[in-house]
Amino acid sequence: MPRNPDPVAYRPAPIIGEVAQWLGDPVAPADFPQTVLRFRNDRAAAQVGLQSLPDEDWIRHFGRFEPLADNLPHPLALRYHGHQFRVYNPDIGDGRGFLFAQLKDGGDRILDLGTKGSGQTPYSRQGDGRLTLKGAVREILATEMLEALGVETSRTFSVIETGEQLERGDEPSPTRSAVLVRLQHSHIRIGSFQRLALLEEHDHLRELVDYCLRHYPGAEPPDDAPDRGEPAVRLLHQVVERMAELAASYMVGGFVHGVLNTDNMNITGESFDYGPWRFLPRWEPGFTAAYFDHAGLYAFARQPEAMRWNSAQLAIALRSICEAPPLIAAMDRFGPLYEAAMARRWCQRLGLKPRGDEVDRQLVSLSEAALRSSNEPPDAFFFRHRGGRNADHALGEIMAQYEAVENDHDYWQGDRPETMLIDEVEAIWAAIDRDDDWGPLHAKVDALRGMGEVHRA
Repeated sequence: MPRNPDPVAYRPAPIIGEVAQWLGDPVAPADFPQTVLRFRNDRAAAQVGLQSLPDEDWIRHFGRFEPLADNLPHPLALRYHGHQFRVYNPDIGDGRGFLFAQLKDGGDRILDLGTKGSGQTPYSRQGDGRLTLKGAVREILATEMLEALGVETSRTFSVIETGEQLERGDEPSPTRSAVLVRLQHSHIRIGSFQRLALLEEHDHLRELVDYCLRHYPGAEPPDDAPDRGEPAVRLLHQVVERMAELAASYMVGGFVHGVLNTDNMNITGESFDYGPWRFLPRWEPGFTAAYFDHAGLYAFARQPEAMRWNSAQLAIALRSICEAPPLIAAMDRFGPLYEAAMARRWCQRLGLKPRGDEVDRQLVSLSEAALRSSNEPPDAFFFRHRGGRNADHALGEIMAQYEAVENDHDYWQGDRPETMLIDEVEAIWAAIDRDDDWGPLHAKVDALRGMGEVHRA
């Protein structure tokens, strides 16, 4: 996804209407007591031609959810199942969100605008369909930090405070409410395929495969992939490639998502749906972000395995419309793709040009050993060793074999890197909660975007 695109014209593309009858349900948004605009992402809006909307129109569309011109006539809550902590649950779906609109970017790729906290749906179960303002602020911070680090992530497009007092068991209550809008390439989850497979809706499953392949224009499996022309095989190859890349980006970024269920994995391999996320304070493989993850299923070092397992659940769902051997061949690519992405991204974060050989993997191994022995925060480690500097012993010897990229920007000469540890997240929220002071949040967003520009340069 391009990060700083030139502004484009608004181009609606509500293609999900072709499959909406069996994929989701039309719903109405909540009627909120108030709508106060707190965050609008004009950088993301420029990618889909909405950056020039006046604030009052922005609120009408993203707080009251009046349809965008020539777009979806009503919001659509999608139906899906999912494995939640490896337990299959058929009783889920979009319970506090919906797909609101679809648009094209300058490269003709489809982008979805989806919501969180927009009200109850047929899948809300006992939930109120709402989002806390703190949860929205945390999602802004997560997506901005991940985008700056080069992780494929949804973008927080809009946050509007909605004037309700919510009761929650895991934070002081009552607490303020908000509705959030995300921009990402697809709202379709692995759980969408699981549902159709379980219900034996094989024709709809084939239609969903064809629909999802429209998100991958021109992408093909390797030339030697068996049955590479079969649509289900083509899709699985694309998902495996992107899941392996996402897993590596989490590890190099020192990020722990917290809840990597199959209903939280979309088919374009974008990170989204940020609940109990954390960035590592130190290199701790067993670090967990969710207080309820008692077994450490989604601990930091287990995330690649979790994404491979989730990809396998997609393969299992596709097995009902495709032979197994070509699907197994696609799944066999995950490990090598992950190792290659891990080595490449590790070099890139250190400001070294990847060699593409065994030396890259040795660099990762020696760096991890140094992180474990020193307890140095990962962000500080990558910052301090940028371009191969400040390394000694075996790590210094192997870094000396690399060519450094341009590292003379003032950012790299500073005292410390930008980080996103929990204490700062809580401090930013406290300023809002206590004093309605949004200055620290906006300052942090600006700083993270500046860091992202430096990383991309």
